[in-house]
Amino acid sequence: LVVGIILVAINPYKQLPIYGDAIIHAYSGQNMGDMDPHIFAVAEEAYKQMARNNKNQSIIVSGESGAGKTVSARYTMRYFATVSKSSSNAHVEDKVLASNPITEAVGNAKTTRNDNSSRFGKYTEISFDQSYQIIGANMRTYLLEKSRVVFQSENERNYHIFYQLCASAMQPEYKHLKLGRSQENNLLFI
Repeated sequence: LVVGIILVAINPYKQLPIYGDAIIHAYSGQNMGDMDPHIFAVAEEAYKQMARNNKNQSIIVSGESGAGKTVSARYTMRYFATVSKSSSNAHVEDKVLASNPITEAVGNAKTTRNDNSSRFGKYTEISFDQSYQIIGANMRTYLLEKSRVVFQSENERNYHIFYQLCASAMQPEYKHLKLGRSQENNLLFI
């Protein structure tokens, strides 16, 4: 097992002009250390190592709730889609993350630190062809925090889907669930 570079990034909680196409092209083809530390430098190194050694590469994005893991993963996928000159007109990260509203409803909850806190991990696998263009992606989730179903700490909430179902309780297709207001059903949702 070989561990490569480690990048510590801080979520500024606002948009910064450091993730556009011009910045992607500035990092493309550069050697590690030639430019400032950046998520694009990490992505470029992984992309180069994949092409040079013809071996799979991994980028681990880790951090606390609200640290910007999903955004960092999205920037990485956008970098790969741009530098690989993917033949697809649609951005690969848009296709991969198009499932996010459903995934977030089932696996995200309000915590005291983040209104949309992911209670699971995501493993995203991006597939490249022989010319190193993206041909597909696969996203899997793991480590679902099951305890949140029956217990929430003060000022925290259950998974989003619970509240979405309760809000739709009067719709004909949900009447058989016998749901009421979320405050009444909170411990009954299993």
